[in-house]
Amino acid sequence: MEHIVQAVDPFVFRLSIFVLAVFVGYFVVWSVTPALHTPLMSVTNAISSVIVVGALLAVGVAMVGEGGVWARGFGFVALIFASVNIFGGFLVTQRMLAMYKKKQK
Repeated sequence: MEHIVQAVDPFVFRLSIFVLAVFVGYFVVWSVTPALHTPLMSVTNAISSVIVVGALLAVGVAMVGEGGVWARGFGFVALIFASVNIFGGFLVTQRMLAMYKKKQK
């Protein structure tokens, strides 16, 4: 009976979680009403800031102990992408909030 039960490959397990997260994220973002886009951008910026902290840890892993070039490389790429996402999110949020201000004459 023990030979029938087999563990799921960790790669397949993580890949299935990633695919489910993509679908959930897609449906959540596209079903948001236009009035809630600014708070959604703020939450996205907060999530990206957590990614920046993790990326900084990945970049600095070689300074602490054993760390490969791959970890530092992917950490640097994640740091660049998350930084672009944060600054772009702030610019988009600023433009959206400017639409609601009264125009000065």
